[in-house]
Amino acid sequence: MDRVAFLGRGQSRSISPENFDGAKGGGARATEGTGAAAARELGVGWKVSPSIDIPAATTAELAAIQGPAVITHMWVTTHRQNWRSLILRAHWDGSEHPAIETPLGDFFGQGWCEFAQLSSQPIAVNPHGGFNSYWPMPFPTEARLTLENLAPTTATVYYQISYEIDADVNGTGYLHTQFHRSNPLPARQTHPIIDRVSGAGQYVGAYLAWGVNRPGWWGEGEVKFYLDGDDEHPTICGTGTEDYFGGAWNFDVPGTGYTSYSTPYLGLHQILRPDGLYQSQQRFGMYRWHVQDPIRFRTDLRADIQALGWQSGGRYQPLHDDIASTAFFYLDTPTATRPPLPGLDDLAVSP
Repeated sequence: MDRVAFLGRGQSRSISPENFDGAKGGGARATEGTGAAAARELGVGWKVSPSIDIPAATTAELAAIQGPAVITHMWVTTHRQNWRSLILRAHWDGSEHPAIETPLGDFFGQGWCEFAQLSSQPIAVNPHGGFNSYWPMPFPTEARLTLENLAPTTATVYYQISYEIDADVNGTGYLHTQFHRSNPLPARQTHPIIDRVSGAGQYVGAYLAWGVNRPGWWGEGEVKFYLDGDDEHPTICGTGTEDYFGGAWNFDVPGTGYTSYSTPYLGLHQILRPDGLYQSQQRFGMYRWHVQDPIRFRTDLRADIQALGWQSGGRYQPLHDDIASTAFFYLDTPTATRPPLPGLDDLAVSP
């Protein structure tokens, strides 16, 4: 999506717990909220409603916006224990089914529920858990964003959603995600990044939370994109996992070992090493944003990644790792096929 196309058009609005509907002149009017006790000596306008509480097993509506409009920025923060148990959804143009449906932390590259600085163009995560998205989210008629709390305890959430109304969204697509988790990946199977979707659009990237379940190097697997009727063989095929994420030679700087990096469009921003106790295996977070090099398709798209290591005799070893992926793509329709979301136990990561 070309952000420049939206500059100079529309009118700026913002939704937060201080202005739930984004109305012009509607901010800082709250008389009750999560900050009311702290503001009791100051009154209206003094941070009376900075956040919301989402009770266990309930869904909160973050925003309902009438179009044509484009969401330009989202900022969210909550305790890291909620990063896998809060589910972010976005419905476009009155659709019953969400186009975005993914754990909150994974949408922002934090699937392991442990903070990792992420400094990229569309996603930025800053200390300590300040989630920022700059993915443009255009829609002609309406948008509805929600958070569902799958946990048995209340989640406190701070957020602000900035958008432009009366925007020109002609020729733009709807932002979609697909979340998949293979835990563990079955023998000699690939991990799906995108189950086949139909329509015209462009793939703009993915975040992977990768947990290694055996010693040795784990990133020989290729990433493949099956475009516009491809069946057995893909049109686009990479040369290895670290290659796809812009690294090389096992992400290993001699004398240093695995080395993290975070750049505008790709990175290995998280390396979680064994702690000598319960965290016995290495875990990684990595992203690749196809902002400058989108993968365009006209009728359909499917994508997957292999998990390969090495075994004796210089042979590849199919792995049974724990892989969770969140793919981002724009599509010309507000809904698409998507996998069923795992339940809370299947989303959980070790403490």
